[in-house]
Amino acid sequence: MKSVVLGNTGEQVSALCLGAMFYGSSVSREMSFQLLDQYLDAGGSFIDTANIYAWWVAGFQGGESETLLGEWMRARQNRGRLFLASKVGFGYGSIPTGLTRALIVSECEKSLRQLGVETIDLYYAHVDDRATPQEESLEAFDSLVRQGKVRYIGASNFRAWRLEEADKISTARGLARYQCVQQRHTYLHPRPGAVFGRQVAANEDLLDYCRSRATTLLAYSPLLAGAYTRADKALGGQYASPDNQLRLDALREVAQELNASPNQVLLAWMLQGSPLVLPVFSASTPEQMGEDLGALELALSPEQIKRLNEAGTL
Repeated sequence: MKSVVLGNTGEQVSALCLGAMFYGSSVSREMSFQLLDQYLDAGGSFIDTANIYAWWVAGFQGGESETLLGEWMRARQNRGRLFLASKVGFGYGSIPTGLTRALIVSECEKSLRQLGVETIDLYYAHVDDRATPQEESLEAFDSLVRQGKVRYIGASNFRAWRLEEADKISTARGLARYQCVQQRHTYLHPRPGAVFGRQVAANEDLLDYCRSRATTLLAYSPLLAGAYTRADKALGGQYASPDNQLRLDALREVAQELNASPNQVLLAWMLQGSPLVLPVFSASTPEQMGEDLGALELALSPEQIKRLNEAGTL
C-alpha cells in the first residue's frame, strides 16, 4: 500500500487509514479479526480508534474497539507493524466530555491498558473543549509525549481558528503541537448551515489552514456510511442541494468510465487530489474491504480530477 508523510512528523503512514469504530461491538470479534487481517495483508498499517467506541451500540459501554485491537495485536504479535491512533474528549458512561488535564491523563492510561501497548502513536483531542483553557489541554498532551506514552498528538472536530490558537500556544511554550486534524470530509459539500452535532465538517478555512501548515487532514466519514452506493442510505438534508446533484452525476460518470464504484472513485479522488488529505475508511464485510482497497489501484486522469473538482461549482 502507498505510504504518505503524516504532517510534519516525518512518519510514513498508510494512504488509507482503517477506522475500527465498530470492531468488537456491532462487528463481531471473528469478523473484526478477519477484516483487520485483510487490511494488514494489503499492506495497511494505520488503524484509528477511540476510547468511546462504540458506547452507543446497544449492549456496549465504550472501550470495545480498543480492547478488540489489543486482543488482535497480541494474537498476531504485530504491534511493531502498526501506526495506532486513539482519541480522548467525548463523554461516555460516567466519563464527561472535556479535555481537562486529569481527564486526558486518566483516559490515556485506560486506553493504553485496553490496547495492551506502552505507547499510542497518535493521540487525538476528539472534540474542542471551550470550557478548558487550551494551555491546560496542551500541557497534558505534552506530558504524555515526554513520558513516552504518546508519540504525536492531533485534533479532531476543531475550527481552524482554534487550531491556529493552539499552534501559537504550543510554539510559545515549547509544547507538543497538533500534527494533524481529523474532520468530517467527503466529496459532496455540506449545505450552508448544515449541523452535525459536535462533529465539525471541513470547510475552506480548515483546508486552507492545513495547506499553510502542511498539516494532514484525516477525512472521516468520507463514504457517508454507504450513502453513495446504497439505495437504503439517504444522503439527507445535510447534503441536499442542486450543486451536490451535479457532483453526484460527475462521480457516477467517472465511475462508469473506469468500471469502478463511486466509493472507489471518491477515495481515489481524495488520494490523488492532495498529498495532505488522507481518508479514514471502514468496512464491515470482506467485500466492502476489498472494494475500498481497490481504490488504491484506480488511476484518475487529470481531466477526470478536474471534472470532479469543478462539478457543481460556479
